[in-house]
Amino acid sequence: MNTLLAQATAEMMAAVEAWFVERLKRTDLEAAVNRTTLRMGIFNDFLLDYKPGRTTADDFQLTDTDEFAQRTPSRLDEAVVRDTIAPQLAAMVLAKLEKLADTPLIDYRFSFRGKFQTAQGKLHLKLIDYVNEGKRQTLLEHIHTYITQKLERGSRPTKKLETFFLTRHLLDPYLFPQPDIAWTIAQFERIEQLNKSRPQALAEHRSDIIQAVSAWAEQQFLPQFYDVQQSAYCSTKYTLKTGAAPDTQALQPIDLLLYGAVMILRHEPSYAKSKGLKFLEIARELGSERAVRMLSEGSGSFPDADIHIKNALLECRANDVFATINISIFREEEDAYAQALAFITRLLNNGFPKSYQIKLKSKVKQYLPLKGLAKSDTHRFFANALAWPALQPQLEAYARAAIEQFEFYADTEGEKNCMPGSYATFGLGLLDARYFPLVQHYMANVDEEHQSVQDQFTAAFAEQHGVTHDSAPVLAACLRACTDNAKVKIQAELEDVEKLELFCQQLQGLEGYLVEHMLYPIWGKLEKLAALARKAHGRRKELLLALLAAASRADA
Repeated sequence: MNTLLAQATAEMMAAVEAWFVERLKRTDLEAAVNRTTLRMGIFNDFLLDYKPGRTTADDFQLTDTDEFAQRTPSRLDEAVVRDTIAPQLAAMVLAKLEKLADTPLIDYRFSFRGKFQTAQGKLHLKLIDYVNEGKRQTLLEHIHTYITQKLERGSRPTKKLETFFLTRHLLDPYLFPQPDIAWTIAQFERIEQLNKSRPQALAEHRSDIIQAVSAWAEQQFLPQFYDVQQSAYCSTKYTLKTGAAPDTQALQPIDLLLYGAVMILRHEPSYAKSKGLKFLEIARELGSERAVRMLSEGSGSFPDADIHIKNALLECRANDVFATINISIFREEEDAYAQALAFITRLLNNGFPKSYQIKLKSKVKQYLPLKGLAKSDTHRFFANALAWPALQPQLEAYARAAIEQFEFYADTEGEKNCMPGSYATFGLGLLDARYFPLVQHYMANVDEEHQSVQDQFTAAFAEQHGVTHDSAPVLAACLRACTDNAKVKIQAELEDVEKLELFCQQLQGLEGYLVEHMLYPIWGKLEKLAALARKAHGRRKELLLALLAAASRADA
């Protein structure tokens, strides 16, 4: 046993030593820390994972493990690890920290954790939880200075790196053991306000806020009341602890949980929204009256006049928590659909979740003449509205408000998945050339990895409009967004040299792989196109060979 103990201890210490040696090789430590005043050091944690002969520290494995490779079937006793090895490892790391704590390598706080294979099973230990009080106080001063100068008094957009650190610091119990939740939320909202002029940057700031609040909820707040089981393969499972009866003070931070839920529901992609709903349901289970209201009436982020209208023609009611819009058409008239479109568009322009769905009560059941679309209430509403020509400009305005990459109607999935704005765009694009720019805008935002309904639209568009001076650029935009399963029957039309020339012009300057992708729905594999080129003559032959040459750049 003594041999095994000595060998295991040496292996673990070698892994710890290798971790520090490897990190100290970095030449950018000081530069990385100096990028923002909100960072005191690079590393704040590492995990030692002991497996005989395969021990790692933060997934860093010793290059040469031969000296530890020979193992006996015996495993260390849990008590030996806890009482003998763990103190030695802790002392070793503390000695390292004494020399390195004030360098850029180590953050204001440093945690050392261990995971050990033992005879009794897996043992998890927190070996060190070190706080450098000097760095901690300096960081707090920097945080308050930043908030005063950049958020409270500032008027310019902020940096994403600063938001990344600030959001985590404000929810760090070692920095703010009793956080003022209202004040903390106000800082997050100020970050949004300062960055609202830059949509892409704003989305990145929001993502950092959501990640920080989610981590706080899952690692600090909810474990007080729930047993939390996390999995890489399914959503986190929360089981209320037996006898859990949180008092009023313990539940004070629940407004932050609700804030995080609304942020997730309003700004995260469809696949992430289940977490936001789960946070709301947990808040209700814990006794939050506000959560009850939010689940039945919405988040409260919108004025009552924006989420509910009722008159002789229709009734519309929206709930941003569930991302649903209930529409009841009492009288099938143009103005009823005009009012409903105005209601939806105003909501979307004011931040209503774009991955929403419509629940429709109407006597009319129209659908677009396209195969593969979901026969949903959302689809039916827009198909009904398209029956009124005077509403076309309104439908375009709606579509432009709705179109958002990586968002999808909440009542579609799988091969029927489609981006908000799809039904209005498809209907308008088939009806009138005035809406060709809308189709191009739509196709530029399609996520072809997660939807394929554009394939059916492209085939219908080609059949409806053919290849003309006006339609060719739109057709090219559609082909770029199609999947490899698309079939577009325009070969016969492209027998006309003038039309083939128009089509070729749309592919000029594109990368080879993209040209090949766009040719496939029409001709299939390039070999078929090559066979046609061999049989062609004159200008048609030149054009087909030019297409093949452009597509061949994919192999360059």
